[in-house]
Amino acid sequence: MSLKADRHEADTDISYFYNVGTATRGGVVVLDAVNASGASMDQAGNKVKYAVAVVTDVPVGILLNDVVNKDLTRTHLNQYKDEVQKGGKVTVMTKGYILTNNVTGSPAPGSRAYACDTTAGNIAGTAPNALGSGQLIIGRFMTNKDSDGYAKVAINLPNFAT
Repeated sequence: MSLKADRHEADTDISYFYNVGTATRGGVVVLDAVNASGASMDQAGNKVKYAVAVVTDVPVGILLNDVVNKDLTRTHLNQYKDEVQKGGKVTVMTKGYILTNNVTGSPAPGSRAYACDTTAGNIAGTAPNALGSGQLIIGRFMTNKDSDGYAKVAINLPNFAT
């Protein structure tokens, strides 16, 4: 799972923590808890995670950091890889476009992009469990997958589908 450098980050959000294991950048994160609070930027309840999406999940955006679990007394975070320690704040893109290989299936250009309901963190061209509600729509595919499995996806969140 990864991102290529060809991307445009129109809007990002830095108000969420990632505390569910490690993760690589380029996938869809959803809210981890119902008790998210807007009282301040450092509320411990504001968490996101990679998950197999269900209709009740709220997609937040695309994870732009690698989340690692290192012994920081022996080594340091790699600033050139934009690593974040597990439990730390992550950057989430909410609007823009990305080139990612976190794609399930064979999406067509112009088709809707969904938070995947079969593979945690992936983006899918179909989401049978969510088609009725539209809740898991995160944007649109701009290209097919290339020979390396990368596709360009336009992200536009929050999704206000009912």
